[in-house]
Amino acid sequence: MKDKTKFVCGECGHESVKWLGCCPGCGSWNTMVEMQAAPARGGARKSSGASRAVPLGSVSENDAKRVKTGIGEFDRVLGGGVVAGSTVLVGGDPGIGKSTLLMQAASELMKHGAVLYISGEESKAQLKMRAARCGVDPSLLVMTETSIDAIEAEVERLSPRYMIIDSIQTMVNPALSNATGSVTQIREATAVLTSIAKEKDCAVFIVGHVTKEGALAGPRLLEHMVDTVLYFEGDRHDSLRLLRAVKNRFGSTNEIGIFEMRQEGICEVKNSAELFVTGGNDTGCSVTCIMEGNRPILAEVQSLLNTSAFANPRRVAAGMDTSRLMLLLAVLERRGGLRIGDKDVYTNAVGGIRLDDRGADLAVALAVAGSVFDRRLPKSTVAIGELSLTGEIRPVDRLLARVQECARLGYKNAIVPHSSQLSVKDGGTDGINLIKVKYLRDAFCAFSDEQ
Repeated sequence: MKDKTKFVCGECGHESVKWLGCCPGCGSWNTMVEMQAAPARGGARKSSGASRAVPLGSVSENDAKRVKTGIGEFDRVLGGGVVAGSTVLVGGDPGIGKSTLLMQAASELMKHGAVLYISGEESKAQLKMRAARCGVDPSLLVMTETSIDAIEAEVERLSPRYMIIDSIQTMVNPALSNATGSVTQIREATAVLTSIAKEKDCAVFIVGHVTKEGALAGPRLLEHMVDTVLYFEGDRHDSLRLLRAVKNRFGSTNEIGIFEMRQEGICEVKNSAELFVTGGNDTGCSVTCIMEGNRPILAEVQSLLNTSAFANPRRVAAGMDTSRLMLLLAVLERRGGLRIGDKDVYTNAVGGIRLDDRGADLAVALAVAGSVFDRRLPKSTVAIGELSLTGEIRPVDRLLARVQECARLGYKNAIVPHSSQLSVKDGGTDGINLIKVKYLRDAFCAFSDEQ
């Protein structure tokens, strides 16, 4: 009897009985791949009482109790800790530190229950070498296996509370003839691991590879199947690492965790006050305060202008959206009266942080204006505000928390929107001078005190 085949979209996982040039599910072209239909898995688990419908009021909040990993920045991004029965997908570039971070977290989670670390990429000796370098408890249970059936059997034997899979692209279902890392294999393995997490009340961490574009390798369906998706970002030539949540069913997706890669492993950065600020006061530089979740972070913006040798001047933005920079440049030229249409403009956010917060608009504009005027802002000055197309400085959320953080770090002046209700009487703003501006041209007056 001929094996049944189907065509699966590599982007969204849509299935079809025949090949299609354009996927009906997501509209992508040439993404349908022929695959063998997955056979029914034998030994189906019996339905338990937990699968029956119950009144919502009878559900205890203790069922979603969080457990701390012992790594504060990791707990922050997770929303306060690990939720029992959750599935967490951690993606990132090769060598960025995903496996090291999870192994260190496993060492702390062992205080709350058994942890099973399963690697499909490294041998037990390699795992021991990393564990010794990072100071991981040698009683950690490790297993080198790629068969999802063997993993299921070991989970039944050990009943761990936490499980780490490194990585999902190496897991295979022996009943399928598809190649390792294919869409079907990844989807089947993730479905089994998610089922284990829910039925066994076992928190599962899954390491995922990324493509050269930076997206998680495999079907897009993979991100929908898990509870939390984390991206570990950073330059492999730099020690700074950022952990960012792009999906979290148990917390905010605006939080970031800041880490540093050292010889002894991944170390959390508890005080990020000076990470993204050089401390200088040069021409074309300004400091702002952005919000990453509930955390105010100071960031420095640098700009450089140069007369362009081409008909179309260049606009290069490192750490912010290029289209947003072009919008701010248009406002500076039309509402601020600056001649920058014939100049190449380069902007940079210090430390590799990304300025997606609109509260950084004023700082970017003042950094560019400082390069045009060839003047500096006064020392210990921060600029916070959103810039509208009319040249008005609009208020931003959590302004009081931002200014309080600046005051705590010793800043003396804060350029803020005029329409904000902030005043020097607010608690935590002692010692900082509030300079309220209504329009962009009003903010230029800050350059008049120092050449």
